[in-house]
Amino acid sequence: MLQAIETRSDPAIGRRGFLKMAGAGGLALAFCLRPGSAFAAASDGGGSTLNAYVVVTPDNSVTIFATNPEIGQGIKTSFAMIIAEELDADWSRVKVETAAVDPKRYGNQSSGGSMSTPRNWDTLRRAGATARAMLVAAAADEWKVPAAECSTDKNTVIHAATGRKRSYGELAIKASQQAVPGAGSVPLKDRKDYKLLGTRVTGVDNLQVVTGRPLFGIDVRLPGMLYGNYTKCPAVGGKVANANLDTVKRLPGVKDAFVLDGNGRPEEVMPGVAVIANSTWRAINAKRALQVTWDESLASKDNSTEAAAKARDLAKGSGDHVISNVGDVDAAFGNAAKTVDAFYEYPFLCHATLEPMNTTAWFHDGVMEIWSPTQAPTRGLSQVAALLKLPEDKVVVHQTRVGGGFGRRGTNDFICEAASIAMKVNAPVKLQWTREDDMAHDFHRVAGFHAFKGALDANGKLTAWQDHLITFTADGKQPVHGGDLPVAEFPVNVLANARVTRSMMPLMIPCGSWRAPGSNGFAYAIEGFIHELAVAAGRDHLEFRLEMLGDPRWLKPGDPASLNTGRAAAVIKLAAEKAGWGKSMPKGSGMGLAFHFCHLGHVAEVAEVSVDDKKKLTVHRITVAADIGPVVNLSGAEAQCQGAALDGLSTMVGHQIDIEQGRIKQLNFADYPLLRMRSAPPVDVHFIQSYFSPTGMGEPALPPIAAAICNAIFAATGDRVRRLPLSKSGYTI
Repeated sequence: MLQAIETRSDPAIGRRGFLKMAGAGGLALAFCLRPGSAFAAASDGGGSTLNAYVVVTPDNSVTIFATNPEIGQGIKTSFAMIIAEELDADWSRVKVETAAVDPKRYGNQSSGGSMSTPRNWDTLRRAGATARAMLVAAAADEWKVPAAECSTDKNTVIHAATGRKRSYGELAIKASQQAVPGAGSVPLKDRKDYKLLGTRVTGVDNLQVVTGRPLFGIDVRLPGMLYGNYTKCPAVGGKVANANLDTVKRLPGVKDAFVLDGNGRPEEVMPGVAVIANSTWRAINAKRALQVTWDESLASKDNSTEAAAKARDLAKGSGDHVISNVGDVDAAFGNAAKTVDAFYEYPFLCHATLEPMNTTAWFHDGVMEIWSPTQAPTRGLSQVAALLKLPEDKVVVHQTRVGGGFGRRGTNDFICEAASIAMKVNAPVKLQWTREDDMAHDFHRVAGFHAFKGALDANGKLTAWQDHLITFTADGKQPVHGGDLPVAEFPVNVLANARVTRSMMPLMIPCGSWRAPGSNGFAYAIEGFIHELAVAAGRDHLEFRLEMLGDPRWLKPGDPASLNTGRAAAVIKLAAEKAGWGKSMPKGSGMGLAFHFCHLGHVAEVAEVSVDDKKKLTVHRITVAADIGPVVNLSGAEAQCQGAALDGLSTMVGHQIDIEQGRIKQLNFADYPLLRMRSAPPVDVHFIQSYFSPTGMGEPALPPIAAAICNAIFAATGDRVRRLPLSKSGYTI
């Protein structure tokens, strides 16, 4: 699984490139990120298909190449930390570089679903441990002592019995000549022996970010570069009938303007008009002067207000499709001491990334070269190759740092548009979307509606659960992305009697991944209704919520990817304890609790709020408790929890995307206001450092926050918020 290579042995890197990295020689380790996969020999037999690698150079530095896109989640730092821990590297001597996008060497390179860490954890640990073993073998061979007598610490191999020491840099070349131990033959550290993992480590790019260094896609500059934008029909599905191209071409600085037919796929290239100019400013000015007549005969006529009204009518029925049905729900309701009904709804949302979509593309020498802030560079490479009918080895994608992804940049329409435009421009061209483009042509978070019914017995115990989900479909067969409930979504998987059904409404507006897809909406509704049931039962919410979990167990025995009720109970108790659950609260103040499991993360949150007589909401504190397995970078994990909680708060206060005649109504932050710093509460984060498999932290902390705050509002005021955003119920922040 791992292979040592000399400076002349890997044609994929190239001798010149390797020498540049290794400084005239050293140890380079290539390792596979796909568990169970094997190395395939290169065509000339001189190397391997690589996924990632470590270089140890004679100057005693360690260079680690991070393969996955850095979208603010800290993966560039945490990947290096995992390797450095097992390598016993001196972190002050570690350099971290972004790897090339190369599917033959690295396989699929992407960041999304909080899966970068769980997918790569064991392999990265083995990579560091194997590198360490080869360095130890080199020293032991030189000293003629057993390798078992040697230890390592901070880029140094030590033979305690004789006091001899050699730096990794001094051993690098000799280490590269050692036999590579089998992937399963090197011991991995026990967590108690970690020195680096679980500590707070500053992000490797932080200094460059805060000092404005050009790391992002929007920063790319190339000699002779031109600037472009692309105008599509405001209603998806529309085509260009005609446009005032001649007028636009005569504007100052404009180099060209032309129509692209595209391939009719929103995730790639829809029909539109490209404008090319010698500056971004002139390109945008020309875009404002552009007048297009659209053929909207096949375009979207979606209307979100009408859809919401229809959902309320559909909620009166039983649903067209059964998602889950366990026990005897009807009998349980018939025997109930009390039943509770409620209707919850949440709106369409956009991603609102700080950096609007952009890509720089240059077609030269038969090669399409691309610089892009994408979450899915490997898929982008394949899409461009297929779109332009080029061999994949004629498409080169350079991944830049990403100024906010949240799932949006997992869709590569902006890359495909830039590449299509570049085929018609004899120079590098940067496609830059405006904020209005970004919001009008997002892949939105889908709206959702839930008609709930719950049954309580005479002791206030939940005996039956019913959820009729009303969602959307693009093809009439399956819900749109993020619009469906899993078959065993909580609490169906812990109750003896539960039924979940689904109805669907047609939708043309494209929907896509949005931080914690699916969970970001239905966690609010489910956790809110659970609180309603606790109140109806006259019971403490914490006690009621813990009772629902039952005994500690995996809900899918043998499947560590399923919800573990013991881990869930532990984070709920920890969040409640740290927040001071049950303490006396002044009038107009309250606490709310919510829990959710997604992306392998168990997270509970408690919000403490107050509401004045004008419905002004103040969130005083958010307490987060999480079990995500061993935490790699405590600083990064805390930041992700804090960011997710504040992102969720910002979203629930006033965010809503309205659709009329297939058009998005909110096109800039004046109509889609983000949370201001003055309204951002402190977020206290607590981790249970468990021995379970680790997961990422970009998504699991977002879903619980909306329910936690709405439950706190009820505790403070007695007002039940069943519709988001809060502004629809008159609340301000």
